[in-house]
Amino acid sequence: MDLHFGDSAPTDEERAAVDSLLGPATSAWEGAEDRSDADLRWARGGREARERRDLLLPGLHAVNDRVGWISEGALAYLCRRLTVPPAEAYGVATFYAMFALKPRPAKVLHVCTDLACAAKGSGQVCADLEERVGPAGAAAEGFAWQSSPCLGLCERAPAALVLQAGTPYDTVPAQRDPRLRDVGASARATGQDRPDEVPDGGGEVTPVRADLAANGAVVRPLRPAVDAAPAEPAPRRQAFAVVAPATADALVDAATAPEDAPDEPSAALAVPQAGQEGLILLRRVGVVDPYSIDDYRSHGGYTALRTAFDIGPAGVIREVTDAGLLGRGGAAFPTGRKWQATASQPDRPHYLVCNADESEPGTFKDRVIMEGDPFALIEAMTIAGYATGAHVGYLYLRGEYPRALHRLENALTQARLRGFLGDDVLGQGYAFDIEIRRGAGAYICGEETALFNSIEGFRGEPRSKPPFPVEKGLFGKPTAANNVETLINVLPILTMGAEAYAAIGTENSTGPKLFCVSGNVERPGIYELPFGATLGDLLDLAGTPTGIRAILLGGAAGGFVRPDERDIPLTFEGTRAAGTTLGSGVILVMDDTVGLPRTLLRIAEFFRDESCGQCVPCRVGTVRQEEALHRIKDRTGAEASDDIALLREVGQTMRDASICGLGQTAWNAVESAIDRLGAYK
Repeated sequence: MDLHFGDSAPTDEERAAVDSLLGPATSAWEGAEDRSDADLRWARGGREARERRDLLLPGLHAVNDRVGWISEGALAYLCRRLTVPPAEAYGVATFYAMFALKPRPAKVLHVCTDLACAAKGSGQVCADLEERVGPAGAAAEGFAWQSSPCLGLCERAPAALVLQAGTPYDTVPAQRDPRLRDVGASARATGQDRPDEVPDGGGEVTPVRADLAANGAVVRPLRPAVDAAPAEPAPRRQAFAVVAPATADALVDAATAPEDAPDEPSAALAVPQAGQEGLILLRRVGVVDPYSIDDYRSHGGYTALRTAFDIGPAGVIREVTDAGLLGRGGAAFPTGRKWQATASQPDRPHYLVCNADESEPGTFKDRVIMEGDPFALIEAMTIAGYATGAHVGYLYLRGEYPRALHRLENALTQARLRGFLGDDVLGQGYAFDIEIRRGAGAYICGEETALFNSIEGFRGEPRSKPPFPVEKGLFGKPTAANNVETLINVLPILTMGAEAYAAIGTENSTGPKLFCVSGNVERPGIYELPFGATLGDLLDLAGTPTGIRAILLGGAAGGFVRPDERDIPLTFEGTRAAGTTLGSGVILVMDDTVGLPRTLLRIAEFFRDESCGQCVPCRVGTVRQEEALHRIKDRTGAEASDDIALLREVGQTMRDASICGLGQTAWNAVESAIDRLGAYK
């Protein structure tokens, strides 16, 4: 790929995919097929087009989702539309694991081989797939399969995700859900426009269907109506299927026809405590219909937003500060301080970013919230935007979360229709709206400045600090960035009051905390406990078998503890004092059947793959770490001592000199396994 445009041209399908996002090209300068006399007189595009650089990532998604891969012609057309040098766009496209720049089948099966799935047998699943359809990457039976890092489905491990490229459904909301399927088809077949007018026998009318129709949403099927008789073959439609727990036979069936795969279970099944008294953050999951804004409001929804308008932006920040809310993404930075610093910046506009790109192996709490209680996140983002003076919020969502995407799209649609988003939120004179931006498979984009670069249409590489995001963040403007769990904690702070919220937990770690428990436990899932509960308390809830070998806290960037360390307090200060980390709340239990050296090697492979390569300590260090672990995977004692010494030197260098948290934490789990668990002795 060059800095200059070549002779490759997009296909009609690729052109349609880009035009569906950007609109038709208006001149030959933008890639229109016909050159007019006006095009010969002056050039168009320039600064106006370059200001749309942030649409590069959505444009790449549009082509990849429609065709299944991104050709040179498609990339060149997108570059002409946005006035982006092809070499730069190529660098962006190749940065993300979910994009392909070489031909591949429209259906791709992603099989998770990360820590939780490996502990539950993903290796055997991959071996069975190889025997049945061939090696990873090879096209067979109409699809290609490949191993994948964590898919955020750890409670149902081993897990896999099928993505089928094709024509998108013109659907609001767009989701594979039995309650919405075939409604629009039935209505159109009878000449009616609204789902709630379907006559008897024309399809079941559920409250959520009627609610959507009454609020102006267009409800159409995600599968063609079975009784329709198209004049020509129906185009291939976009589809997805989640298979978890996965077997080779189930994966082949789903990859062959993802639109016919069984529906996913309710998000509530990932919450063993669902429906129990005393829950705060999870109290609506499994109780409220995630498609209905009215059901959400009947269970206390949007009470916090009204309180925010009553007390004003400064009052909201004061409540969040007094509550002692710390960031739940792992850094534990005080949220009130971040919001105050953003709000006080004179430079305008301000932006709000929700980091929903939870890619830490073993983490799936944000997915469960977005699938089970999506309106809570929309409300929380609106409050955060109001407090920090932002009028636009970006929700950066993992590309591997299609169901969460569809439910959030529905929630945004209903919120706009009801006046909870838009130019005049609840008639308070405050304008705020949210745009979803999808990631495409890059763990590093969980780092906030790498996320900003990704949204802006650049490679997702971290920026040097200072300046900090509250000063110069997204588009060089003051930006408050928080993850999903942090934001939804704002709702109970405003409804119960800062003092009551701060009374939960400990003095330095206030409020409730969500924990992602997976691996060799009887009841994996998301658990809500107040800060201060011990590791043993949580393990008792999840049900742990005998023969536990190790417990990983905080995910791949965290650390191992021994099974006899059940008294560790699950607080930021408690885990720090114990020489480990709470991180994002991962609790991954491994029994004696899980090989520790192989697990450490998988962690090293993960960091090697996910390093952005920007800084030398991380780019080289993660490779050297993996090489050393390969050499000693079957060694112990004196045979491994030289490589362990090398690992310590490399690990300390990464920790001291890497530009961001990926390199700084890449050695943590390996170090803890050597020192705490006696690995390789």
